[in-house]
Amino acid sequence: MKKFTLSVLFQLFILVLAAAQPAEKKIPKNWFLLDPENDSLQGVSAERAYETLLKGQPSKMVLVAVIDSGIDIDHEDLKSVIWVNEKEIAGNGIDDDKNGYVDDVHGWNFIGGKKGNVNADTYELTREYMRLSKKYDTADSVKNRKKAKTEYAAYLKLKDKYQKLKVKNEQQYLLYSGLFKYTKASIDTLKQYFKTDKLVPDDVKNLTTDRPSLLFAKSVIGRVYKTAGDDAPLDEYLSQVKEGVDYFEVIVKYGYNAEFDSRQIVGDNYSDFFEKGYGNNDVKGPDPLHGTHVAGIIAADRKNNLGIKGIADNVKIMAVRAVPNGDERDKDVANAIIYAVDNGAKIINMSFGKSFSPEKEVVDRAVKYAEQKGVLLIHAAGNEGDDIDVEKNFPTKKYLNGKEAKNWIEVGASSWGSDENFVGSFSNYGKKGVSLFAPGVQIYSTTPGNTYKNEDGTSMASPSTAGVAALLMSYFPNLTAIEVKDILEKSTRKFDNLKVQKPGSKELVSFSELSSSGGLVNAYEAVKMAKESKKSTVK
Repeated sequence: MKKFTLSVLFQLFILVLAAAQPAEKKIPKNWFLLDPENDSLQGVSAERAYETLLKGQPSKMVLVAVIDSGIDIDHEDLKSVIWVNEKEIAGNGIDDDKNGYVDDVHGWNFIGGKKGNVNADTYELTREYMRLSKKYDTADSVKNRKKAKTEYAAYLKLKDKYQKLKVKNEQQYLLYSGLFKYTKASIDTLKQYFKTDKLVPDDVKNLTTDRPSLLFAKSVIGRVYKTAGDDAPLDEYLSQVKEGVDYFEVIVKYGYNAEFDSRQIVGDNYSDFFEKGYGNNDVKGPDPLHGTHVAGIIAADRKNNLGIKGIADNVKIMAVRAVPNGDERDKDVANAIIYAVDNGAKIINMSFGKSFSPEKEVVDRAVKYAEQKGVLLIHAAGNEGDDIDVEKNFPTKKYLNGKEAKNWIEVGASSWGSDENFVGSFSNYGKKGVSLFAPGVQIYSTTPGNTYKNEDGTSMASPSTAGVAALLMSYFPNLTAIEVKDILEKSTRKFDNLKVQKPGSKELVSFSELSSSGGLVNAYEAVKMAKESKKSTVK
């Protein structure tokens, strides 16, 4: 294990502190539901639509599938909107509805098995490296190298990328671990010295001593105060550093670990891509934070006076677990889509993605199946700050044959104001690849155990769009998935001449150039457009 000097740790300390202490603007927790004209916030205008155009109007329930990490189906703000498969008798161990899944009362878990659930998994880059290394890095692989020169050249690039990322993240893990260790020790040392549970900045600054341990602790904590101010919450800072430790620990132990195989837990025949019945019915899983947050944005109970209000007011959420802490697998994604379609979902939210898709044809078949069945697919564009017209990002609306799925919406993330910081600094974009933008910065939603939290990401922008799509389908059930997609894109809020920082850089570009629609999802205008449609009547 490489050891680091104090100066290196301090450099990292400053970087982490800057990331851990954002200047967070105080805005309403429900800003993403609000409207620029009524509230001066660039939300989806859902509340305005309900209070005006939809007031007193009838609606029909819409089933939305959330393919994700799992959902806390017992959450106080979600339990009333969780789908119940009425054809299935809970707990009897029988596939009552004969759909191939036993006791799938609220959905299905494709990354679980008889003995438990997958939590962390490898990255697709790691899996591709493992697959190709067996072909090209063995003693008898000379023939393979000569036979498939193009693939071998691609493998060498992939191998180099894998090894560099593996080393980089191992170093980050060591640095964060060291930072956490020294910061915690410094806090504990000073608390013990001052015999207090809460440190006073002036006491730390005025401490005079020749004891090395106290001098070190004073230096570490003094740097926190100097960088973040005297009111810096040390326990919160330490908690955020620990999140960094945990984050990189998972990456090192699982993400880039070529020896780890999660399918031993699942117990499926991985080569059978359309295998039914594998998995289990535990739709919560070991870590349902992400999926619970996503579900709340779409459908948190609007009538119970608890927590938050979701965007759609007459929906049920089908929980489909297929996304681990790592990269999802193409087989699981394909089967999750097919399961959702076969069990009645009209909209599928997919807040996940990756840069490799070795079995893309399997996912393509599932997407085509959803298209044929009239199901709308909504996908998060990703958080790398990339132009996905150039960089690869999967799953994607583009099929292997070059054609595109007509039932697909790709979503980038926006913030609450219409200035140069309007687009999330992390959000992927693309004039061709991204359909529209939606709120995805500082989104307050449900988290496990009846809690609530702000999260950022295109993972939040996708359900913001799915919620508006569900609202349309609910009040205008005669509209097809493709018509809803068309309305959502055409009714987006435009921003004439608005220049924004292009994600990943300081360059100012026209917001209209970052997506094909050039706009922000807009429930109010979408409802107006739907009302004008010949198919808008609720029967």
